[in-house]
Amino acid sequence: QVHIVESGGGSVQPGGSLRLSCNWSGDIRSVVIMAWYRQAPGKQRDVVASIRSDGVIDYIEPVKGRFTITSDNGVNTVQLQMNNLRPEDTAIYYCNVRGLYTSYTMFDSFGQGTQVTVSS
Repeated sequence: QVHIVESGGGSVQPGGSLRLSCNWSGDIRSVVIMAWYRQAPGKQRDVVASIRSDGVIDYIEPVKGRFTITSDNGVNTVQLQMNNLRPEDTAIYYCNVRGLYTSYTMFDSFGQGTQVTVSS
């Protein structure tokens, strides 16, 4: 089992910044991809940004140039720096980690989520 903990959510005004952090633990052999998802009220959960173990990074179009995903796989952390936040960024943000257990079975786990609210 993988235990994932997110932190850093909160409330900001439009144009403000927040930094989300995520760390994980468990009987993990390797991590293949780390990602941040978000789910706004009444909408499905969608990926926002992802970073692969080989360093390839991807963002959805609405956050390009505003959000930055970074990771330190050596200490099992991934962050999401969010700048110039907009009201439409309001959502619960979830950390997602996918990889292999030491038993070589795959896992695909989410954290409990952290609320981000952007409002004036």
